[in-house]
Amino acid sequence: MLLSVRRIWDQGAYNCFTDLCRHRGRWVCVFREGTAHAGDNGTVRVLTSDDGDAWHSAASLRVDGVDLRDPKVCVTPDDRLMLLVGGTVYGRDGSILRRSMVSYSCDAREWTPWVQVLADGHWLWRVTWHRDTAYGVSKLGDGDVPKRGFLWRSCNGSEYELRHRYDVPAMSETTLRFTADEAAIALTRRTGPGGGNAWIGSSPPPCTQWSWTETDRPVGGPNFLVLPGGAMWATSRVYGDEPTTGLFRMAPGSGLELALTLPSGGDTSYAGMVWHDGLLWISYYASHEERPSIYLAKVRLPE
Repeated sequence: MLLSVRRIWDQGAYNCFTDLCRHRGRWVCVFREGTAHAGDNGTVRVLTSDDGDAWHSAASLRVDGVDLRDPKVCVTPDDRLMLLVGGTVYGRDGSILRRSMVSYSCDAREWTPWVQVLADGHWLWRVTWHRDTAYGVSKLGDGDVPKRGFLWRSCNGSEYELRHRYDVPAMSETTLRFTADEAAIALTRRTGPGGGNAWIGSSPPPCTQWSWTETDRPVGGPNFLVLPGGAMWATSRVYGDEPTTGLFRMAPGSGLELALTLPSGGDTSYAGMVWHDGLLWISYYASHEERPSIYLAKVRLPE
């Protein structure tokens, strides 16, 4: 049941690609501000809120000549905010170079200088901390080059070791989570040559023996949570004549079942998800009201 939804930011020309977390009793929402979906040098806006109702800009981060894309925010084991972006440089010859970069903060206002992680071309799209270790999947390849996926882990968020090379065709944006019995679960988008419907993967420790289920739909900006009771809920762009952002029941063996369509349309999705006080809080962007703006929804899930 959708309890509420409100627009929390529309001051940028093009506001998109959100993420959400709680840190030291406050909400933190990050997203990209630019002039278009891609092709310009976007910046990262950081919002904070004590109650989820009143939001304030804490920081605006930029790097000259670099498009800071798909910002993801999480809390490290030592209680710092960790911000991950895909720093994209557009060459005059039409080339695109991506670098995964991280920055840290204790208060969401002051951030450390950006540090590149992984080699050029690898886009570490999201990391998840589990038992003091960060795990994430990078995508490598673009355009006519088939995408490939690589699983990485890190003890500090800045230095990574390769754990696994995936045999998943056209592997793109991927979110990893962990179950109570230590299984790793992946929800992955597949785009470009060989792409198509999303795949859901699972692996027991140490995350090197993966089994996959193809879903019956493509996804965009995939995210999901494993709730305390074990239920999995995911968010994604819902493709069609009028794209929207949807909330799905998710299971590794049975795929994605659309449960709720959030007020949205046009360029939309890339949601942040937090389970807090028995409610699911979802940040996302949509362009159904004037220009692309940032929204926050609160959802009560069925028992």
